[in-house]
Amino acid sequence: MIARTWRGATSSEDAEAYHEYLNETGVRACEETPGNRGVYVLRRVVETRAEFLFVSLWDSMDAVTRFAGADARAVFYPEDERYLIDFDPDVTHYEVLVPPPRNGEATSDSRSASGSWLRPSKR
Repeated sequence: MIARTWRGATSSEDAEAYHEYLNETGVRACEETPGNRGVYVLRRVVETRAEFLFVSLWDSMDAVTRFAGADARAVFYPEDERYLIDFDPDVTHYEVLVPPPRNGEATSDSRSASGSWLRPSKR
């Protein structure tokens, strides 16, 4: 599994509008691409700035390139420059070593010391 991360920032006044726009564009496009395993959008507001971290999970780099193209670079949308006051022009890809549990599977409190996920015992 691959995690793909991107960072950007808006003014705190534009935070909600950009979040809605991001859901309509990047989140929707990821979720509609075969091989996408989910998307997390994280936000923190610091004074007059809202910082966003966009994390998408993918089956493989092949799945990433179905979304982002052969160079797997950052994907931008027409209104991004309206909202973004700062952004990373690149993305970062990570190999996921401990995936999130799927519905009905183990939770973090059932993770062993080795980092592997275990099903909760039935007592």
